[in-house]
Amino acid sequence: MKILVINGPNLNFLGIREKNIYGNQDYDSLVKMIREHADAIGAEVEVFQSNHEGAIIDKLQESYFNGTDGIVINPGAYTHYSYAIHDALKSLEKPVKVEVHISDIQSREDFRKVSVTAPACDRQIYGKGLDGYLEAMDYVTEMIK
Repeated sequence: MKILVINGPNLNFLGIREKNIYGNQDYDSLVKMIREHADAIGAEVEVFQSNHEGAIIDKLQESYFNGTDGIVINPGAYTHYSYAIHDALKSLEKPVKVEVHISDIQSREDFRKVSVTAPACDRQIYGKGLDGYLEAMDYVTEMIK
């Protein structure tokens, strides 16, 4: 099983940016946590981060051709306005797609409560901290089996 984890803008600033919301663990800690969980569930994982919308779309489109079984995506701020990422996700029928947010987006600013990308995914997980990524990977595994 092959899982692609995509992180959008500013996720590389975990542990630096708004620690009261996103916590103290840095991005490398998140990647290590994801890789260890992939090993535990017997999955091959690729972790990708970009602050550029086009690079995220390119990575999503690449997954169509390379046998990706599941996508875990935290689109960051693109969640709220990127119909281009929505369309890229929507065009991928085969992989199981899960949108993840570290914070509880429903208890934050009004603009964060609206996701234009979630309707193109099979599930949305938010407010579970970094563990939300692991829950998303487990969901992908469950749906594929």
